Amino acid sequence: MNALYQLQETLYPDNWLQVKAMDIELMSRQQVFGHEVDHSDPLRDYYLDWLNYEAEEGEVKRLLNEFWTRYREFVGSTNGKDMDRAKALSLFKLPHDASQTEIRKTWRRLALKWHPDRQSGNSEQFRILCEAWHVLRH
Repeated sequence: MNALYQLQETLYPDNWLQVKAMDIELMSRQQVFGHEVDHSDPLRDYYLDWLNYEAEEGEVKRLLNEFWTRYREFVGSTNGKDMDRAKALSLFKLPHDASQTEIRKTWRRLALKWHPDRQSGNSEQFRILCEAWHVLRH
């Protein structure tokens, strides 16, 4: 939680940070009308106060960096170097003018089909689809 509040404070201090099970998105105020950032939120204050942690700030940052490095290695991320929009749409079997709604629905269907935790899942296929999703969702 600290990292999420830090992310919002650093990148979007007066806007909304939307978190959905590993689908974290920074959004402008216009996109989330009615959600104002509450700078006096006690939970926010708690997670931003380093005195509430047994570890030093540098140690927490090191652990977070290590986590994200291992995660990228685990999913085989190339940070999109080999994936462009055309290739991603092709993997999703969608036309070049697919809408965000079509892309999102296809992603959900494919993620359920190929997720490694599913009996018929395939971690390599899922990793490739994750990269395609990251290219297409923006």
